[in-house]
Amino acid sequence: MRRADRLFRVVEYFKARREAVTGEELAAEMEIGVRTIYRDIADLRSSGVPIVGEAGVGYLLSRDYLVKPLMFAVEELDALSLGAQMVESWGDPALARSARQAIDKIAAVLPEQLATDASRSAAYACASRRKPPIGIDLASLRRAIRSKHRAEILYADESGKQTQRRIRPLCLVFIAPVWLVAAWCENRRDFREFRVDRIQRLEITDERFRDEAGKTLNDLQERRRKQSR
Repeated sequence: MRRADRLFRVVEYFKARREAVTGEELAAEMEIGVRTIYRDIADLRSSGVPIVGEAGVGYLLSRDYLVKPLMFAVEELDALSLGAQMVESWGDPALARSARQAIDKIAAVLPEQLATDASRSAAYACASRRKPPIGIDLASLRRAIRSKHRAEILYADESGKQTQRRIRPLCLVFIAPVWLVAAWCENRRDFREFRVDRIQRLEITDERFRDEAGKTLNDLQERRRKQSR
């Protein structure tokens, strides 16, 4: 990770905290050494970021530095909380962690009464035993979708028959209780949707693809719209 990216993460982490955090805790969160985190804190302070506290006691970002409090209706907070819980319940570990961090950031800048309301959400989502086990790294697949990298997959159909496919991954689709990857299959020369829990092996190649007419996510969505009429 670039140092500039790490310093940004440190500031974002402080923004999501209402209580002081020790250098050791922060270093563990950033997965770096304690001495490095102390240097980062010193550099951030020298650049004008109002971090208060000291080594051995803990550090906290001055509330004056935080963004203007966000205003939400209680129902909106319920919707955000429920959505994040659903991602935690049905997503992979990386996506679940991002959902928790997003809610923590929102909660950290809410006015006190709204923060209390948010902690008393009237709606909850729990994990289900119907969730099929996934044997591949969904985070790497999401990165391939964003960066437009081709992927090689070993896929088993409903009968267990395995085939090797070369795909252009376009997006992930969740239809409870399964995740699908919508893709342009270069073997079949057509769009296909593969159940992620049936992908036996995933390899993200170094080869990137460019959008071509008839092979993009927009083209797939347009086909689906026509089929639904």
